[in-house]
Amino acid sequence: MNRLPVKKTYKLFIGGAFPRSESGRTYEAEGQNVALGSRKDARDAVRAARSAQPGWGSATAYNRGQVLYRVAEMVEARATEFADLCSGREEVERSIDRIVWYAGWADKLSQVLGGSNPVAGPYFNFTIPEPTGVVAVLAPDEPPLLGIVTRLMPPLVGGNAVVVVASETRPLAAIELAEAIATSDVPGGVVNILTGHRSEIAPHLAAHMDVNAIDLCGAGGYSTELEVSGAENVKRIVRGRADVQSPWEIASFLELKTIWHPIGQ
Repeated sequence: MNRLPVKKTYKLFIGGAFPRSESGRTYEAEGQNVALGSRKDARDAVRAARSAQPGWGSATAYNRGQVLYRVAEMVEARATEFADLCSGREEVERSIDRIVWYAGWADKLSQVLGGSNPVAGPYFNFTIPEPTGVVAVLAPDEPPLLGIVTRLMPPLVGGNAVVVVASETRPLAAIELAEAIATSDVPGGVVNILTGHRSEIAPHLAAHMDVNAIDLCGAGGYSTELEVSGAENVKRIVRGRADVQSPWEIASFLELKTIWHPIGQ
């Protein structure tokens, strides 16, 4: 019996669901029709991220590490599919290892970035790292999977919620990653992934008053324009790289809060 194959529809990932763009538009990338995200989609993603961030940020660091490790498990289970969408199995394995590496930092950030500070007086003084809030990430075009993983994990492990603008030319790995995240334990809205034209979506995220930081790794020639827009609400500007793995990348998306407390009370 002959039958027509069920072809995959490449959608956005917002609030834990996979909606089509509100505009109904698509564009061609990697031989597929991919959802063409709009300003309204960007607003919806920021709203979902803002709603989800308090729960994710207040979860125990150990729990966040467990959840992110589960993402690595889900990517491992789909390694063959991922390999077909990037440069091969080696990139997939490096991406999995990077997720695991960052997951392991979740319960170590306070000890490395925070601490007890010496003061001249009858007080305790502590520095505690806290999430910045909602972070927009412009993913690099290359490498398609390792690039988005490298820029997604640092804000995520620190307790931020993230809105990612996927690679414009090679978005399929990002969509596959969204499906892996959706089948893990990451709460809906903590990670949101938009596909489309970077020049159309990024300015709205840079100017959005409820976005606290923006990673310009994949901004290309739009960096200066986006920095100017981000200055309106003193948005933190991060110039990330696609090939860096470091705990200081996590620190770029954290605020250091200092607490004073009288001794003996």
